[in-house]
Amino acid sequence: MAASMLSRRVPRLHYLRDLRKDFARAQHVNSKPENETGEQGGKREALPVEDSFLQGDYRLYYSPSSYHHYVWKSTSSQSQTDNDEDKQCLSTLAPSFRQQSNRYSVSCLRHLSSSNNTLLDLAFNKNPEPKMPLTSQHHKKPILPDAKVDARAFLKCRSEYTSMTLDLKQRPLPIKWEQALLLLQKVTVLKGSMKPSDVSQFLVMLSCLPADKMSLVRSDQRFIMLLRYSVENLSLFTQPQLLEVLQSFVWLEMPSAHTVLGLYEAELTRRATEMSLHQLLLAADLWRCIGRRVPQFLQHLYDLVHLNLGQIGVPELVHLLYIIGEGRQCPKDLIHPLEQLLMRHLQQLHPEEVGTVCLGLFKSQTSISEGAVTNIVNKGHSFVKKMSNFAIVNVLKYLRFSYLSHRAWLEAMTQEVPRRAPKMGLKGLMHVALTCSALHYRNDTILMAIAERVPSLVSHCRIKDSCKLLWSFGTLQFLPVQSPSFYPTFTESLRWKKAEFHRHPLHLLTGLLGLAFVSQFPEDLIELALSPYFINLALNSKQLDLKKDMFTLDGAVALELPQWTGPRLSSELREEVAETLWKFAQTDACQKPEVQEAKSCLQDLLGGDKFVCVRMILPHTRSIDLEVHLDSTGQPIPVNPASHTATLSPENSSTKSPSNHGRGRIITGVTISEKLLAQLTNTKNSIDPLTPAPAVTTSPHRVEPDDNGRLFDTGLNLNSVIAEMLTKPSSQSLRPQESKGIIKLAIQVTNRSHYCNHSKQLLGLHIMKRRHLKLSGYEVVELSYKEWFPMLRKSRAEKLAYLQCKVYNSL
Repeated sequence: MAASMLSRRVPRLHYLRDLRKDFARAQHVNSKPENETGEQGGKREALPVEDSFLQGDYRLYYSPSSYHHYVWKSTSSQSQTDNDEDKQCLSTLAPSFRQQSNRYSVSCLRHLSSSNNTLLDLAFNKNPEPKMPLTSQHHKKPILPDAKVDARAFLKCRSEYTSMTLDLKQRPLPIKWEQALLLLQKVTVLKGSMKPSDVSQFLVMLSCLPADKMSLVRSDQRFIMLLRYSVENLSLFTQPQLLEVLQSFVWLEMPSAHTVLGLYEAELTRRATEMSLHQLLLAADLWRCIGRRVPQFLQHLYDLVHLNLGQIGVPELVHLLYIIGEGRQCPKDLIHPLEQLLMRHLQQLHPEEVGTVCLGLFKSQTSISEGAVTNIVNKGHSFVKKMSNFAIVNVLKYLRFSYLSHRAWLEAMTQEVPRRAPKMGLKGLMHVALTCSALHYRNDTILMAIAERVPSLVSHCRIKDSCKLLWSFGTLQFLPVQSPSFYPTFTESLRWKKAEFHRHPLHLLTGLLGLAFVSQFPEDLIELALSPYFINLALNSKQLDLKKDMFTLDGAVALELPQWTGPRLSSELREEVAETLWKFAQTDACQKPEVQEAKSCLQDLLGGDKFVCVRMILPHTRSIDLEVHLDSTGQPIPVNPASHTATLSPENSSTKSPSNHGRGRIITGVTISEKLLAQLTNTKNSIDPLTPAPAVTTSPHRVEPDDNGRLFDTGLNLNSVIAEMLTKPSSQSLRPQESKGIIKLAIQVTNRSHYCNHSKQLLGLHIMKRRHLKLSGYEVVELSYKEWFPMLRKSRAEKLAYLQCKVYNSL
């Protein structure tokens, strides 16, 4: 990296040692780097650097100003932070009103990103790695510029914002360098006789220098003296003077970790109770522009808001939510008053203000009521065509956080996203795809628009962006044939930035699982993910539990890459994760009414509990099945729990259904006896629907369906297949199988969360599970939620008839 180096002979300073060190450090950190947590200018922190190298009376300075782009030059760059989703999943705040937790669903869906991307971890190269090309395939193509957005566009909506914010696009009128030298000379002349007004005036005037001169003025020892005098006069500044000086620090590009700023923070915090609401909001905005986190000062601001709720209008409310979002936390006792204020002023919001509100609530992980979220999105939907791309993406982010599927808004996106995609940035498109994935909303028009746009922007892609896109498209089952360039382009981008995975192992697992959902297995990346070093790295993660993700990937590799000779998880780790998943399933999925009733009815249908086993057939898919074995003639045979590593033991089963252990040969199917026929046709009073049908030995009768295929008067409409099954003698329903041996059935009780919304399309994890079950020799029988859930209200006989059809029609 090119660096501008200069050597200067300077006199030693014998005062304010901390200040001296900070300004030596400032030559390294004059950049105020963004904390890459976001697309539109997230919080910035000073990079840790060593003090300047001193040798004799010479000091060596390092100035990156020749290549660094300052924040106010790039205010249009996106500001969502890289760890927005991390803090979302790791936050201890109350969950959103519809946030659901499925402990055995793929955890990448919950932990969609990790901490900020930083420089490569050199420790990663301890193990030898295959040599990677310096440039990737996509770098051989012309690089298209990424789209820019303005994170503070809401400030243009109202003139009232000028009194409580700083417009970073309007620098002060510049002064010449010669004028700055004269000011610095006056500092040496006036010295300790300077008044507070002189100090503030000098700093304000020096902040008017052009941006390319700021590094020079900060390195001047006379400027350091001026800062010392400002500290000496700190308590003497008036409120306006104090805010003027703080604003000058923004233009002077002061490093956020500078010691002087700590003293100003303490002084402003001390004076917070004496300042007006607008002054506090302005100070908070200036700290935001500097990039310094000031939680104590913000707490004073929030306390004053509580005392002045009646004075908060639309501009104050929107700017407050912006500050709350950038501070990444909203006090719990402020959430309800903010929600009330939002509902009161909602109809007065402009399009960009709606986007700012949603972004502030999203970044601070603030959950408000479902009705309030719906009203905010309704307002956005009313002028969606007037909203910027940035504002639309912010609304989608908050919908994702709130887990609210707003149908009208999502349908509007089917029109807006394809129209806007050619001018949208990569990070914005990634968030669109991620929201669709989280809300299980698949629309090929949206996905195709994104898939056609993002490959050309892959050079701007952070590693987390690539992995989230792969995860989202894989979850929604966007197949490789639909866009031949999408998956290869982003798989190659993972290879190009492979070293970064050692700092952020979650990203690699996220991307590889998304690829596995669509049967894509890049073996070199899988070898990395399952390598002993990487496994140890992932297991040592303090914030994220990545065991289940590695377990799912390992299981997919074992089944879909039978010739795989690369590394695998140890048997001990696989057993540990499988046991953890099963323990949770026993207290959750196994206890659901629809599963319990299916198990009970199958036991009655097949002749006892030994013929039905509830377990996780493939633990790496993180869901349970009802396992049934049949012989080649269709007769049920016992499922041997001892042959499985995870089965539902009798003591764990809360359902004790009657079984016919004494029957030497099981008569499969439902026998239509006189008594049962009377029950089905309502000629006698029906028995309790949840009571198993009594075993009878009378001769079977055939029941003819009516013209509509309706067999029963109890409300069940049966299709022609079920009708044909039930109107045949039971012996005819046992179709001999060509193959000899055991027929293994995996009966799945599905629910809405397994599918894309308003669609028959299974989500990636669940379609991968069915693929793996077939590879393992199982026939999948689905008890669809659309059929089985309504059946729970029907009689026992109807349930048995339905199950007989589902089981034997699958043979």
